[in-house]
Amino acid sequence: MILEHEIPNGTKLYFGQSAKVKRKIENIASEVLYSNGFEEIVTPVFSYHQHLSVADDRELIRVNDAKNNSLSLRADSTIDVVRIIDKRLGRNTEHKKWFYIQPVFRYPTEEQYQVGVEYMGEKKLSSVMSIAMEILGKLEVESLVQISNIKIPKLLAKIFDELELEDFRHINIDKFLSLNVEWLTKLVYLQYIDQIDEVIELAPEKIKVELKKMKELCSEMSCEKSVLAPLYYAEMLYYDELFFRVIDKNEVYAKGGRYKSDALTSVGFAIYTDALCDTLSK
Repeated sequence: MILEHEIPNGTKLYFGQSAKVKRKIENIASEVLYSNGFEEIVTPVFSYHQHLSVADDRELIRVNDAKNNSLSLRADSTIDVVRIIDKRLGRNTEHKKWFYIQPVFRYPTEEQYQVGVEYMGEKKLSSVMSIAMEILGKLEVESLVQISNIKIPKLLAKIFDELELEDFRHINIDKFLSLNVEWLTKLVYLQYIDQIDEVIELAPEKIKVELKKMKELCSEMSCEKSVLAPLYYAEMLYYDELFFRVIDKNEVYAKGGRYKSDALTSVGFAIYTDALCDTLSK
């Protein structure tokens, strides 16, 4: 029996102090974003294109429209924002810097609030990564920035027949080390920027190019606490190169990267409001 006061597992309830903290996060984020030239957009809860955003489409909550076309609740905002601006609103606005404050939904009943940013047509990840750090700085949240490059696991899976992308999803370090390749072993243990030149010197040319992109991003940022994670593999479908996570222990406060939608290259990030609410409330 379901009691009248029960709410589904995975859904969110904010009231009193927790609602106040949530509003503070959203207000600070919107002030920072408006001051950096971003405009706000609120997208529909229902979408026809969520399968382009989520790696496992079993996470989608599916329904049908009046004409029996398949659609789903918004499980990710990025691709919908870019498509709506580029395809639907393109004639009405030339603005390329957008943010949204809204939840996403995953099967069966997971609800997650986010502050998201999309800078359409921009290729430099540092241009939005610095804004994410500014927001977290104003919230006085201590965290660690992890910088990765999605192309490196994909290239390694092509270079070595023994490796698959699943090995990177599950961080199968023993398998990487068992190949007994000097530059790959150094890549496994690469963690700090002062180690990267040694790996670049030994690695194949295609890997060198991607490591240099990580090095350049680090030089553009001034994060006091940062690490490199070249073998980390993101689960989102649209990241294609540099991306970052802002973490503290087991909490992920923000995540972003460079991606493509059709032929348009953009950069963006999402701040996870619920995780921040838990931390700031404590």
